[in-house]
Amino acid sequence: MSGFHGLQPDPSMIGRLVKPAFALLPDPAVLFGRRAERFAVLAEGSAMAPYLRFLGGIARVQQQLAESLPPPSPVPAEQRERARANTMPPLDRAAMGASPELRATIAAFLDAAAGLEMPPQAAAALEDLRRAEPSVLDEMIGNVMADSIPVESLPQHLFLSAAAQVHAARLASTLDAEKLVPVEIGVCPACGGPPVSSIVVGHQGAEGARYAVCSLCNTGWNEVRIKCLACGSTKGVGYKEAEDGGAGATVKAETCDSCRSWVKIFYANKNPALEAVADDVASLGLDLLMRETDYRRAGFDPFLIGY
Repeated sequence: MSGFHGLQPDPSMIGRLVKPAFALLPDPAVLFGRRAERFAVLAEGSAMAPYLRFLGGIARVQQQLAESLPPPSPVPAEQRERARANTMPPLDRAAMGASPELRATIAAFLDAAAGLEMPPQAAAALEDLRRAEPSVLDEMIGNVMADSIPVESLPQHLFLSAAAQVHAARLASTLDAEKLVPVEIGVCPACGGPPVSSIVVGHQGAEGARYAVCSLCNTGWNEVRIKCLACGSTKGVGYKEAEDGGAGATVKAETCDSCRSWVKIFYANKNPALEAVADDVASLGLDLLMRETDYRRAGFDPFLIGY
């Protein structure tokens, strides 16, 4: 197949003797700060440098808000217990979308983002959002919460997605990771979102474990290796990488022949600097190569829509 090395499933390092934690909750300020730094590194010498630097600025604004906004109202204990008993995510996306706290986060984000260097189209979109009628804003927030972003208004939704990530990550950070339970394959146990990608980690106690990372709240949840994150199949799972990836490739497309989908998998056990969102955007070349196949991308990233 043009542009790829075909790889067989690698069963090594499914997990150490110590069972890895099921869920890893975000530390929002640390998360967005690290993401901003990673975008800056990835921009060096990249053909995508302007966009990567722009997203790095977005991540820096996210970090600042995570550090400065008042603490979010935690999810009531009864709601968390009810969700656990019914194997549901404790963060309700509909309620999150209607939350006054989200509106306050969006307003603060739009004000802070106005100071970023950005292309004219993005600047115009930001100004549109700052002048938008509440009903228009409500509709766009609904699109973000439904992971259904219209192509004709991508710049506006990019800003709203970034603000929503701050709010969702802060809410997720108030949960008890030990009380989260699996919901469905490829569904975040905290907010019900799809994964942006998955990462094989190398940190002590979880060496070789694979975590899917939520595209909205950035919660990570443990999924066994060699399993499709879209349909759960363990048959017909394979790996594809760019031809110049070499034996030590740290990003691959995990493909599934059962549902013909694919999700990126990053090997942070080989390169600890890898970051689920920044490296997803920076590895756009893999997305372009996968378009030559009949596999559809199952990972969701609001920063890659339109590419």
